[in-house]
This record gives sequence, structure tokens and C-alpha cells, in this order.
Amino acid sequence: MPIRETVDRTAFNQGRDLPFQLRLSDFEMAMQDVYDFFYDVNVLFETKGLPRLDDNLRPAILSGMLSDMITASMARHCRSLVQNTHFNGHPDLVVGGRYPRNGAQAGMEGVEIKTTRKAGGAVDTHGARDQWMCVFVYATDHVTEPALDRRPLRFTEVYLARVETTDFRRNARGELGTRTATLDRAGILKLRRGWVYKRELAESGDGGPRQTNISFI
Repeated sequence: MPIRETVDRTAFNQGRDLPFQLRLSDFEMAMQDVYDFFYDVNVLFETKGLPRLDDNLRPAILSGMLSDMITASMARHCRSLVQNTHFNGHPDLVVGGRYPRNGAQAGMEGVEIKTTRKAGGAVDTHGARDQWMCVFVYATDHVTEPALDRRPLRFTEVYLARVETTDFRRNARGELGTRTATLDRAGILKLRRGWVYKRELAESGDGGPRQTNISFI
């Protein structure tokens, strides 16, 4: 039977001053919404003899799906932020009522949501911007056998910081590649100083390490 993951409330940075009337509970509820969704789906899949959703999705698709789920859930729980209604608009969450019909192609007031399996929060973006960036780091277990015993997807780190265009480095790409930008060393340090949630990765029911069963890609 799949395991229902839960948010570790002791892993939150209780002294963190958050922008836009955000609360730590907003992050907790958003992560728990994701956990509950994966649990419900994987219970259904198991009854039909299907592999877990975690094992079916390619990494890029899973990251995109998680970003969309976190954005939608945060928008439901936040006091002042709503989902950006502009297709592919930036940022993902905008201050409610600040833009016409809450849609902004390139807004300045809000939070951009990113997800990655890279410990520490380094993630590619489509361009360098002055923005509030929020990165959710997650871990997945693709090693434990049999697969029914694998630990469910879980979030291990959350970072939120105000970054500027000067905090990014441009990534070289070929003629057919999509141009991206990633926070440079100073930018990553700025992001990590704004940590919201940090959960120990080595953890199991009997107190033994599970590091080897979790992959960061």
C-alpha cells in the first residue's frame, strides 16, 4: 500500500520574514496538497496493477507538473497572491488586483515558482529577471525494490529570495538550443540565505539512512 507523505513542520524557518503576506502555513498546505494527490493517484494505480505515477513521468514533465500544482495550490491558500492568468506570463503568482484580470505578461509584483531535484535550488530559467524566486527541491525514490516499497515523492528544501538580473549567468546554447539563465554563485548564496524549509534527506522508519534510495537529478 502506498505511503501518505506528510510535511515536517519542524523543518520550517520560523524566523523567516516573508513578502506578500505569505505564511509558512501557505507552503505547508501547498506541499501537503501535492502529497495527498500523489497518494490518492498511487492508491488507485496500485488497485489496477499500474506503476506509481512517480515512476511513469519523465523528470522534465514531473517538474513542470509540480510547478503547476504548487502554483495553483499556493494561489488558493495565500492571502494576497493569485495565479497569473496570462498564458506563460511571469511571475506565476501575482498580487491580486494589481494587473488587469490578474494577468501580466512580465509583471514585477509577485513570486515565480520553480521546482527541481537539484539539491541547493539551482534551476534554469528562461531569462534573467528582477524577481522574487521560490524554488521547491524534491526527491524521488527510483531505486528501492520492490517498487511497492519505494518512498513517496517529498519536498526537502524550499527557498524564497529577491534576485536581480545581475545575479544570473547566461548559459551557452547551440543554434537550436533554448537560451536559459541560471543564478550564479552569488545569486545561489542569496537564494539559499532565504531558505523557508529544510528537511533531512537521510530518514527511514527504523532510523537508518535512506540516502542511497533517493535520487537528485
